[in-house]
Amino acid sequence: MLTVPAALELLTDVISDARRAGATAADAVFVGDAAIQASVRQGKLEEIERSEGAFIDLRVFVGSQTACETTSDLSPQGLSALVYGAVALAKATPPDPYAGLAPEELLLKGGLPDLDLDDPTPVSPERLKLDALAAEEAGRSVPGVVNSEGASATAGQVTNAMATSHGLAQGYRTTSHSVTVTTVAKGKGGLERDYDYAVARHRSDLEAAEVVGRRAGERTVNRLDPTRLTSERMPVMFDRRLAPCLIGHLISAITGTSVARRTSFLLDARGERVFAPGVTIREEPLRPRGMRSRPIDGEGLPTRSVDIVSDGILNTWLLDSASARQLRERPTGHASRGASGPPGTSVSNVMLMPGAATPTDILSSVRRGLYVVELTGMSINGMTGEYSRGAAGFLIENGELTRAVSDVMISSNLKDMFATMIPADDLELRYGIDAPTVLIPQMTVGGHRFCSC
Repeated sequence: MLTVPAALELLTDVISDARRAGATAADAVFVGDAAIQASVRQGKLEEIERSEGAFIDLRVFVGSQTACETTSDLSPQGLSALVYGAVALAKATPPDPYAGLAPEELLLKGGLPDLDLDDPTPVSPERLKLDALAAEEAGRSVPGVVNSEGASATAGQVTNAMATSHGLAQGYRTTSHSVTVTTVAKGKGGLERDYDYAVARHRSDLEAAEVVGRRAGERTVNRLDPTRLTSERMPVMFDRRLAPCLIGHLISAITGTSVARRTSFLLDARGERVFAPGVTIREEPLRPRGMRSRPIDGEGLPTRSVDIVSDGILNTWLLDSASARQLRERPTGHASRGASGPPGTSVSNVMLMPGAATPTDILSSVRRGLYVVELTGMSINGMTGEYSRGAAGFLIENGELTRAVSDVMISSNLKDMFATMIPADDLELRYGIDAPTVLIPQMTVGGHRFCSC
């Protein structure tokens, strides 16, 4: 894998070649990744897989005409074909009045902040195999578990670099470590399955494989012999493993593309109360060792912490440069760059801040409701906020979790869900979007799951 300096040198040369070929401006990103994964099943090693790859995505402008081209061929011939192909394609495309590089005055100046995202500790295939075996064995040892769908442990490294024709040249490296296990339990009503996983930037921060495996087994056994419900209105609690999905729907609704195209159910909500008073949703892109931490966005703008929602008020849209121009605003540092195509919009580390009550306190306030531990299918209308998903979990009766429940449908409108959402105090920072356990005071719970999308 290329080092960051070598990747930046390559990108700088590609951009210079693009300018000589007729581009009036250009930017390019390099992504190189390497990973090793050990997979086991039934106590035996299934495979050890190594993967490594690298690509360059080049975006060129010929006036207001633009095009993107991607290659994994980093030879001189491959890069030459990339440059001339991109410039030729740009000249053949219609003008785009919103296309262009990020404003030069907003680019990150100076060096990148050190977010401690790169763990230099080497991890052997044998160590990964032992982790996977330990996770699976811990899951299979839980009484009631009869089988395993396997476990895996992974270590990976990614090099990110970006350069532009107006002076940016920055890059950084990240690592990740993970353990995943899926178990199967058998009861009178048949088989149930569930899973658990852990992920961290540094191996020293990764949960023990045995803890992950046991938690997967316990979750699976708890779901045995589920009952079904008749259709009714009731409170619904989302386990903190699932609550981040609700925040994800908010993020989708406030991206610049959704707002500019007028396809968001929150189209006129900026500056308005969207959540209940006291609810805060915070983004922290510069969190050390964060799973989505990044010092710059996909166009080279510095990232910064921001309260997307504070005291229930929606404060901001999430804008890349193109959507910002369309809305006649400034980009917010939320551009993202994928394997191909122009920048999109994404967030870094986002968290729904904890509330004042414990999950137990919130649970005790519910006479009859549903505690959701799995969501399946999806029917979300981005323009109206109508929400409908398949679900499984546990019936809440007189403030306690009782019978397992499966094959139900939960539905409402995201506007109503956001406005009445009650977060508990059990926030843990584990993934890219984190949230505590959440209560939605009223949803429609259908008697059977009919969505198979």
